[in-house]
Amino acid sequence: MRHRSLLSACAALVLLTALPALAEGPTAAAQSAERAFTYSDMLVANRLSDPRVSPDGRYVVYAVRATDMAANRGVTSLFIQDLSGEGEARRLAISDGGANSARWGSDGALYFLSGRSGSSQVWKTDATGATATQVTTLPLDVNAYRLSPDASKVAVSLAVYPTCGDLACSVARGEEAAARKSTGQVYDRMFVRHWDTWADGTQNHLFVLNTDGSGEPVWVTHGFDGDTPSKPFGDEGEFTFTPDGSAVVFSARVAGQSEPWSTNFDLFRTNGLTGQGFTNLTDDNDAWDTGPVFSPDGRTLAYRAMARPGFEADRWQITLMDVATGAKRQVAANWDRSADSLQWAADGRTLYVVAGDVGQTRLFAIQVANGSVVPITGPGHVSAVEQTPSGFVFAQDSLTSPSELFVKTFRGREMPRQITNVNPQLEALSFGEAEQFTFAGWNDGTVHAYVIKPAGYVEGRKYPVAFLIHGGPQGSFGNAWSYRWNAMTYAGAGYAVVMIDFHGSTGYGQAFTDAISQHWGDRPLEDLQKGWAAAQAKYDFLDGDRACALGASYGGYMVNWIAGNWADEFQCLVNHDGIFDTFGMGYATEELWFTEWENGGTPYDVPEAYQRFNPANHVANWSDPMLVIQGDRDFRVPTTQALSTFTALQRRGIESRLVVFPDENHWVLKPQNSLQWHTEVFGWLDRYLKPQD
Repeated sequence: MRHRSLLSACAALVLLTALPALAEGPTAAAQSAERAFTYSDMLVANRLSDPRVSPDGRYVVYAVRATDMAANRGVTSLFIQDLSGEGEARRLAISDGGANSARWGSDGALYFLSGRSGSSQVWKTDATGATATQVTTLPLDVNAYRLSPDASKVAVSLAVYPTCGDLACSVARGEEAAARKSTGQVYDRMFVRHWDTWADGTQNHLFVLNTDGSGEPVWVTHGFDGDTPSKPFGDEGEFTFTPDGSAVVFSARVAGQSEPWSTNFDLFRTNGLTGQGFTNLTDDNDAWDTGPVFSPDGRTLAYRAMARPGFEADRWQITLMDVATGAKRQVAANWDRSADSLQWAADGRTLYVVAGDVGQTRLFAIQVANGSVVPITGPGHVSAVEQTPSGFVFAQDSLTSPSELFVKTFRGREMPRQITNVNPQLEALSFGEAEQFTFAGWNDGTVHAYVIKPAGYVEGRKYPVAFLIHGGPQGSFGNAWSYRWNAMTYAGAGYAVVMIDFHGSTGYGQAFTDAISQHWGDRPLEDLQKGWAAAQAKYDFLDGDRACALGASYGGYMVNWIAGNWADEFQCLVNHDGIFDTFGMGYATEELWFTEWENGGTPYDVPEAYQRFNPANHVANWSDPMLVIQGDRDFRVPTTQALSTFTALQRRGIESRLVVFPDENHWVLKPQNSLQWHTEVFGWLDRYLKPQD
């Protein structure tokens, strides 16, 4: 094994705490199956999401996306399940015309979005899902919607030209832009482009309509300079009706000239439903405020708030606002976890919160009066939660299972009961066995990690290793399923897997997350080095002489950093959309708040900070073979970063390959592209880590 001295030095420092195999781990029958799970199985697996419980608590509707590899697309259908346990899940016939974003109204109707009329509009059906009635007939696509508490109104988000006075103007202006013969685009302010889209002059704005079709739509955010929902990933969780349906509260950031370097989202309340202005409810906080949810009695508005302006990975704290007085207070202020979502209990005494927690993502109950916190779910990754009269329906996945629906009673001690099985074909396949362990990393702090045995593991054998490095960098490779970086696909291909949640990862407290800012290249690298040494000291089936490091985004940055600062440790490297030149990145990326926070300022104010951990400055030390992958529509980490990486490798005569996807962004999403991605990656690993015939 290479660098024996590092292993010896680290072994004395390591504090290893082996945990039992995960509760969701493979059964003995699965372990003895003839065939291992592979990336081909992952690509065609069904994807369950978006469960919604009916007002009477009887039904849950959810979406399932199937993959049509021949057509190179996903196909989404809506299913309904009777929570009483009677009958099987049933596909709703309305799915044939295209249906997504199903939401129950208090009137018992099931509303959804569909493009069956030629544009995305709101439709509705009943629990049979046999026929559909169109609710909106707007001249523009509806990209998100929210029903009022009594279901008499619907707020919709449309992409409009903000300087227009009505929808007809926006339609006409869009037609004029499409008909224009010249192609030059003119910009007077940023964003010029964001995520994977060039700015076209439109913004997401809210309009309110009557669901019975009467009256005209009212542009309730008219005059606001910004997007709601936010781009590119915002949804209806960023806006809601007031309990009496007389106004809308929305989260948005004023664009102005500072949008690319600002995280100052505020909550605004419209002045009625007239389109005559709005009031800033959180002007006292210059950081991020979002996710407004009203208490059942309407007296309290709960929302999630960050404390530090310009930092997108700050802790989401839970804030309560008295609707009558505007007074605010935090709940569970000493709970060192970041709330991903909020729901009120029916009695208004409890908030249900989803948050990352030491390699898991759990549902918690927080008492509003005293802030006490109780976990509701155990191992696994909870992605969505809905309440029923007796408890919860929640979607949960894990390292060994895609998302399924489970039910559990309020604070019940019973194990959650699975009620769906959208991927029965996976039951016949074998998965690797995962185990979480800890070691002493940077500053002797406890760092958590996962090791996964190859599928079909045989005691006494040594196996090549896929050393996976997560992105973010404020992210986590925990007990969760992924359709892009799925650890079990490596286990199924005969590789052991090691994943380190280095300093900067989420779910271990905000101080742990903060530790990476302005320290991209030292503290995380130390954790990766000590974690790799600790894993090899504890798990004798890891073959340290046959290992490859792989990562995307920040993980790709770290691969480039490893190439120059931990050379010759790995037999090969894989870098997807990784940063090569941190200084150039400070001028080329779109969300400037990210690079400016992570480096402590702008490139012109603190150029030394951008150069301190710049992989471009260490190319002279590069020697390891590297596969470089890039999406050409990735405006977060632009293509020039990948081209620079590949140029450096080729110029130095290092074995290397560049794969560019012209039609993909920061993620590779199209099924055939994903198939090619996995074929290239696993081909690269096999080339360097497995004996050649």
